[in-house]
Amino acid sequence: MAGLVKHALRKTTSLTGLERVANPREALIGLYKETLSVLNGVPASSPYRVATSAFTNERLNIVLQENDVDAIEAKISNGEAEALISQAEDELQLAKHFVSWKAWEPLEEAAPADQWKWPART
Repeated sequence: MAGLVKHALRKTTSLTGLERVANPREALIGLYKETLSVLNGVPASSPYRVATSAFTNERLNIVLQENDVDAIEAKISNGEAEALISQAEDELQLAKHFVSWKAWEPLEEAAPADQWKWPART
């Protein structure tokens, strides 16, 4: 409870351009759940789905287990709650794009044989 009060007393974040969020825990829960829902549109064998589901579930479990915003920030260890929200929003948008791109499907045209040779030697 102290972490919620402490967070509520923050007037700003230490990050330029990020506004303070009044209820970051609820925002994170919603974003993580929505991301997992969107990922259901990606084949279960897709490396993107496997990796993204794993870290999203890990973060969601932390947020669900902790009521204290400071504890959430410490356990996830990737910035302030508002930065975590920004990251979650970005991942959600990427997941939506990934589904629309159907990136797991075969290429429409075969890639050039030397596409992955680098650097090009002449």
